[in-house]
Amino acid sequence: MEAIVLHPSPLIGHLISMVELGKLILTHQPSLYIHILISSVPYNAGATAPYISQVSTTFPSITFHHLPTITLPLSAENNHKTITFELLRLNNPNVHQALTSISENHTILGLVIDCFCSYVLSVASELKLPAYFFFTSGAGCLALFLYFPTLHENTTRSFKDIKTLFDVPGAPPILSTDMPKSLLERDDEAYRCFLHSSTQMPKSAGIIVNTFASLEPRSIRAITDGLCAKRPYTADLLHRTLRVVFCGSVEGNRYWVGRSGQRFLSVVRNPPSHGNQSVAISAQPNPDLDLLLPNGFLDRTKERGLVVKNWVPQVDVLNHDSVGGFVTHCRWNSVLEAVCAGIPMVAWPLYAEQRFNRAMMVEEIKIALPMVEAENGFVSSTEVEKRVRELMDLAAEEAKLIRKQTIVMRNEANAALSEGGSSRVALTELFDSWNYGNRNK
Repeated sequence: MEAIVLHPSPLIGHLISMVELGKLILTHQPSLYIHILISSVPYNAGATAPYISQVSTTFPSITFHHLPTITLPLSAENNHKTITFELLRLNNPNVHQALTSISENHTILGLVIDCFCSYVLSVASELKLPAYFFFTSGAGCLALFLYFPTLHENTTRSFKDIKTLFDVPGAPPILSTDMPKSLLERDDEAYRCFLHSSTQMPKSAGIIVNTFASLEPRSIRAITDGLCAKRPYTADLLHRTLRVVFCGSVEGNRYWVGRSGQRFLSVVRNPPSHGNQSVAISAQPNPDLDLLLPNGFLDRTKERGLVVKNWVPQVDVLNHDSVGGFVTHCRWNSVLEAVCAGIPMVAWPLYAEQRFNRAMMVEEIKIALPMVEAENGFVSSTEVEKRVRELMDLAAEEAKLIRKQTIVMRNEANAALSEGGSSRVALTELFDSWNYGNRNK
């Protein structure tokens, strides 16, 4: 029996994307078995159990292996990225044992790992397994990530203190302060971890990119034409799924969308428990809308707005005929889902690589209006109302161009996924490389 082993990071968005990759592989190669290694961390304990149970029931060829728990002390800042990297580094012996156990009954054709899992390359090398990185963001962000060591070598200062434009091959010029948040502070442990990952990626058997070649052609060319010390295999993929990324138009002060006069659907979650966290690192209770929203807001908007707690089936919503725009925090999965639905966006980034994604969406691909922030990072109510009204105004010239470009991207995405399309061809090449390796053992 032949198998592919997937090793995602425990971050929920990365985990679900990796599982969807496994589903996609089975769609094209149903004879394969998919084994997924799950690492447990303090900030998502129990959060993934219902999802994993549902996948196991629906896809019997997918098996989850829960690695032994590693106890880690929380840092003073509760930095979830640092915790994740440290956990994955210490997990190497458990990964080695799991791969050895799986190989007793299966021929492992390849190991696919998350960008956080760069320490696992040594295990793959020891077991003589080809290891591929699965990059859950887009090709432009990958180009930036692979160029990160060069930027690091060219300065001794933190990016947040430079305030200059970086010229990265395959990406639009990006402000140093718009770099992914984990890269802004040179002395941060997460910075050093990402630097390690970016230097390890070219040493892998290849990189699988979560995007369409037609969406980011300049980035794809830059990656395949020599950004890496070793040319990676680049496959353009998109997972089709009913899962959701929580990125609704109401979060904290985002109730201003309701003042734009437009009909709206908003998703609300509780903010992180501690003010210094950009994301929650523990389970959050259901939000109290009366506390999070202005007094009387729900009553004033009940005829034209709906506020939902925690979760909506985002793909279903985006593909509904009545949806005309999407205010998004620019997580790449959400961007792809909106592109496939042909929905124009207002880009309002919050954390991680989302500011870079905004630059790609607004300046490079031209499928979104930017939410303009003040120097202190605050977005005014006037700006929110202005951008939402502009996006929904069918006569507004800039919004018309964005809508037209979004439809073009939707059609190209559908073509990439169709028989003979670039995504299907890239997948076939990847499968052929796995089978070739197996036949020559």
